[in-house]
Amino acid sequence: QVQLVESGGGLVHAGGSLRLSCVVSGNIIISFYNMAWYRQAPGNQRELVASISSSGVTNYADSVTGRFTISRDNAKGTVNLQMNSLKPEDTAIYYCYAGFRTAYWGQGTQVTVSS
Repeated sequence: QVQLVESGGGLVHAGGSLRLSCVVSGNIIISFYNMAWYRQAPGNQRELVASISSSGVTNYADSVTGRFTISRDNAKGTVNLQMNSLKPEDTAIYYCYAGFRTAYWGQGTQVTVSS
């Protein structure tokens, strides 16, 4: 069984920073997987925030480019999202995603940015 467990969410003032972590465990070779962070705000569809391929190529949503950084550590089975200069519109539940032949999702972690 594969599990993705997110942590690091919380309440922060606008302009602040948070670092989200996703720990991947179970019968999975994480190095084969493309990893990503998605988010979903109330009333909105889930959207891609940032992704990192199995080869380390990164991609960001326009709204977070220059503020967020995604990274991975295959040896530790982790994927991180460093979020700086946070804005109220970044408020959402953030989900960790792993995709290869099968897709896996974490349970999500709440990020709230106050103005």
